[in-house]
Order: sequence, then structure tokens, then C-alpha cells
Amino acid sequence: MLPAVNHRPPFNITRASHIVLNVADVAKSRDFYVDIVGLVVTEQTADTCYLRGLSEACHHSLVLVQADSNAPICKRIGFRVFLEEDLDLAYQFFKEEGLPAEWAEVAHQGRTLHVSDPFGTKIELCAQMETRPRLYLERNLFKGAHAQRIDHFQIFSPNTYESCAFYSRLGFRNSEYLAHGERLLGAFMYRKGTCLDLAIVENDGPCMHHFAYIVPESHDIFTACDLAGIYGHAHEVERGPGRHGPGGMLFVYLRDPDGHRVELCDGHYQTIDIEIEPVRWDAASLSTSVRWGLPAEHRWYFEASRFEGAELIETANKPRPTTLETYIQNRLAKS
Repeated sequence: MLPAVNHRPPFNITRASHIVLNVADVAKSRDFYVDIVGLVVTEQTADTCYLRGLSEACHHSLVLVQADSNAPICKRIGFRVFLEEDLDLAYQFFKEEGLPAEWAEVAHQGRTLHVSDPFGTKIELCAQMETRPRLYLERNLFKGAHAQRIDHFQIFSPNTYESCAFYSRLGFRNSEYLAHGERLLGAFMYRKGTCLDLAIVENDGPCMHHFAYIVPESHDIFTACDLAGIYGHAHEVERGPGRHGPGGMLFVYLRDPDGHRVELCDGHYQTIDIEIEPVRWDAASLSTSVRWGLPAEHRWYFEASRFEGAELIETANKPRPTTLETYIQNRLAKS
């Protein structure tokens, strides 16, 4: 069912690091991520805002870039590699695979490599970043949901198995996976020793479905919901609060002013030991994505941020989840 994992990959990715988003109004988006999510501003220029979580020492985990766009566009998702030499090994790997790879000058980061996976997901790799003091004890600075650190990304791929196979070659392991019969529909993959750095779900792609921050206390998830209502984003509390099947975390999903989706969750288990087998989830079960509560709206399953400059590829098998809309229709039909 799952592709083989290369435990000695050609270069060493260590974790999900940062994400770069195009936004229509940097100030408006900054306020959302500060007042509701609880990030802190590290630095801001006329057209770019750099933010990080309270426990993060690196300069940024979220970059907001002013752009003219009527739709949510993700420029890149970022991963860290362990050593500078890993960047050279990554460049060689992507070139040998016939995939895009070019060096880029990126503010506040060391040498940065821009690459794309086989379906066009835009990625940047770096080994170093400027640092700042961690702020997790500076409670006078706390706002919003007190987001601590970036945790993972979820992307859409037109072929989950092939995407999973590619990232397995790069040393990503599966903590859990979503299947229907013998068909792989979702892969929950990691590098840093918790259950998730990159989730891959089959749908038209490549797209960025969401990125996630860890919050320190479960009640911070409800605080985010309250603040979303106070600041005029009540209808953008898109899914939850709830508890996942995969990972078992408490969560909520919010849409920012541009429609980018951010998840807040309360952390998950360790996955370091080599003998631990991935957990299989049945796609036909409602409890797969949530342990209790109602399924998500149609838009949660199908709407996502396009990657800048990437061609959208339609999947051969459209997902057919039980959405909130169909769930209600089915219940009404039975009543």
C-alpha cells in the first residue's frame, strides 16, 4: 500500500520551516495573524511582513507579501535542511531528476534553493536563518491564540501515491494514511519526529490546503474562535473546534482575509522509533477526519490556495467525501 521509505535519503530535510503567501493587504493580513492566531511581527517593510510563533527562534515562519490577486496564492512552502552541504546535494538531486532547481536570494535566510516536486509544488530549502529571542515567557506580548511554532503543511496532489513515493525517497515517513480499498488517498508524513510535517491529499493540484501552528493550551483554540468573531471573521471559522482521527489533535481551521487556510492544533505524539508502523484509516468512515461532530463544509474539502506559477493538474479520481451539505441532505431524506 505505501511506497518504501529511503532511510538514508540523498539530503537531510529536518522539518517544516516557513510559508510565503501573497496577500492583497499586508496590514489587514498581519492584524489577522497577530490578533487572532497570536503570531509576533519580527520585521515589516513596505510590502512584506515577517512573523513567527512565540517559541520560535528563527526570524520567520510566515511571510506575507503584498500582491495584486483576487484568489489566494501561495508562493512557496519552506523546509529546513540540516547542513549547508545538504543544499548542494538537494540541487544535484533535483537536477538529476529533471525537476526545477535554482538558487535564490531570500532576505533573512542563508543560501536558499527553489525547487518543485514532480507535480509542481513550489518549495524552498534553506539551512540557516537569522535568529531572534524566543518570546514564550514574555507574557506581556501574548495576543490571540498564543501560537507557538509552525508544525505542518497540507497539500493537494493529483496522485497521492506518486507524491508519497517521491517524498518517501527524501526520507519522509508516514505516521498515518488514508485509504479506500487499495487506493491511497491521504499520506501524513514527517521528518522531525512528530506525526506530521507534510500531509498529502488527492485532489486537483498542486495546491496548498492549509498550514498549521501549535498552540500551548486547548482553550487557546476557543480563544481564536472568540477573537475571530470579535474581529469580524466569524464566518471564516471554517471547521471545528474538533478532534482529528489521524493525529488525535484538537483543532480549528480559520480562513484569513485572502482565503488562505490556517489550522491551530494542540500538538501530537512522537514518531522517532523505526519499528513503529503507520496507522491506516478507512476513507469511508466519518470518524477518520473527526472523532466527533459533523463533517466539514464542501469548501473545506475542495478549496485551496494555488501555487504561484504552477499549472493545475486535475486528478483522475475526484474525491467524494461526505460534506456537511450532503450529510444534512441525507439526514433530511431519512426524516
